Amino acid sequence: MCGIAGWLDHSRPMNEMQEELRRMSESLRRRGPDEHGEYIRGNVALLHRRLSVIDPENGQQPISTLYEGEKYTIVYNGELYNTDELRDELKAVGFGFGTHSDTEVLLKAYCYYKEKCAEKLNGIFAFAVYEEGAKRLFLCRDRVGVKPLFYHVYKDGILFGSEIKAILESGIVSPAVTEEGLYELFFLGPARTPGNGIFKRIRELLPGEYAVYENSRLDKTRYFQLHAHPHEESESQTIEKLRFLLTDAIERQLVSDVPMCFFLSGGLDSSIICQTASNFRKRNKLPSIDTYSVEYTDNKQYFTKSLFQPNADYEYIGLMAQSTGSRHHEIVLDNEDVLEALYPSVIARDLPGYVDIDSSLLLFCKEIKKNFTVALSGECADELFGGYPWYHNHEILFEDCFPWSREQGVRRQVLKKGLLPRGEEYVREKYLDTIRSADTLPDDSKVDRRMREMLHLNYYWFMQCLLERKDRCSMYSGLEVRVPFCDYRLIDCAYNMPWELKALNGREKGIIRKAFEGILPYDICYRKKSPYPKTHNPVYMELCRKKVEMILSDKSRRINGLLDKDGVRDIMEHPDNIKSPWYGQLMKAPQILAYLIEVDYWMESYNVDVELSI
Repeated sequence: MCGIAGWLDHSRPMNEMQEELRRMSESLRRRGPDEHGEYIRGNVALLHRRLSVIDPENGQQPISTLYEGEKYTIVYNGELYNTDELRDELKAVGFGFGTHSDTEVLLKAYCYYKEKCAEKLNGIFAFAVYEEGAKRLFLCRDRVGVKPLFYHVYKDGILFGSEIKAILESGIVSPAVTEEGLYELFFLGPARTPGNGIFKRIRELLPGEYAVYENSRLDKTRYFQLHAHPHEESESQTIEKLRFLLTDAIERQLVSDVPMCFFLSGGLDSSIICQTASNFRKRNKLPSIDTYSVEYTDNKQYFTKSLFQPNADYEYIGLMAQSTGSRHHEIVLDNEDVLEALYPSVIARDLPGYVDIDSSLLLFCKEIKKNFTVALSGECADELFGGYPWYHNHEILFEDCFPWSREQGVRRQVLKKGLLPRGEEYVREKYLDTIRSADTLPDDSKVDRRMREMLHLNYYWFMQCLLERKDRCSMYSGLEVRVPFCDYRLIDCAYNMPWELKALNGREKGIIRKAFEGILPYDICYRKKSPYPKTHNPVYMELCRKKVEMILSDKSRRINGLLDKDGVRDIMEHPDNIKSPWYGQLMKAPQILAYLIEVDYWMESYNVDVELSI
């Protein structure tokens, strides 16, 4: 994994922009701490920061190649999991290879297939290819959106980068936010509309989208979307297919030339990955795996069961460590450290985010990076295979709104009276736009139609928020995290699986449980879903309250021009009055306060200019 950036400007040669280019590259150092490289020719610059994972000796970037009289140069962030097959395919039509890096394979695949190469890739990636003679820039993002790619188009050219900060460092874009950006922050956040970069005039390629910049024009194409087709396999065939696809996805992602470990929560998804990896290692007589879990100081003392969190992870982690024979490591986080890490987690995202769910992951990855460079994690099974309560509670399922943010009352409460008057309408429009674009079949039942809509909502919204969190919080420490459940073949399988199969035996992710029955310990296989662990210690609420009070008391803070102080203080004084989470399952009073802390820090540290029409 790496960081990439680039700049094409028709009005100026890039060799005159050395300081700006240096800042852009330096801003991505955390994504690629091992090496940096650049390609500067005429009006174009491509920048690369490298985290060495595959072929450390020969994988430097940018790399160039000549093909049929044209010079092609690539910068690439990601991993391909079908490198060998693609290399063999290209060898068969005459290409030679001087390295075993996937970068060289990807570049030559573009030379031969041009835009169609995207459809041949199995992996997580964002990359850019520049054709020197044609003066043509190609940008591409993976099908699922695991790897980011932001851009800004202006009169004289285009800027792009793995993170927003690289674009801002050019000096071409000012850190401004309009009314639209505030609607995103306060009524949708920490999610954001697909493609919306929050900052004015900064956009992001959609999952499964590529773009061509040529003759001062950017043309975008969706090469992958969720499509409905009939499910024709029997129950037993579906189980067998799912087991094969998931096992294959995991085993493809075990390739690395640097040390690899595994996230283990004791839940179904991470346990499948760890058990599959362990079995693979044993078959191939390789050393046992290393697993990591996260916990918080005194959490066992304060944990209470709830609908969303029915049991604690520590009860199951030991069972999986024994089953896999792993060397297990528990990282215990201090609550004050989790609070202080809210600030670097904003820098990692360039935006306010998932508060302590982000900051704890950031600290967790920092500890893992001391010994490992690559990890595998169980993200996205819940979105794809019906793991969340909103898939199973029919009252919530058929409620005509985003299920993870069902009402905007508390969001409205924190804002000044009369500010952002279209907030509820804005959210409604985004919701309706998404479900209207969900592909369905004429003979879908009412439940199956709604389940396609629900998966569509989760895929383009909730899942993207979690993937953004995983990428930024891990890459902030130069740790590459792979997500096998995001294999596009599994996604197609999930989208077209009837609900009665997906929820086999009336269980969340029932089909996955059945597929790995006998492979996992029974208690793991049929454990109830529990989300990523958060702190339950009341000291965290007190720490957040003190920070917010300091912000409210400082008249110079930009955020105070937006907040209703009485509304915020009501949350501080009556936290138990928050019945519906701000977002997701766990963002209650402490996390709402933490979100305001992050918005404040973001506005001050990025010197955000708020542009309102009133």
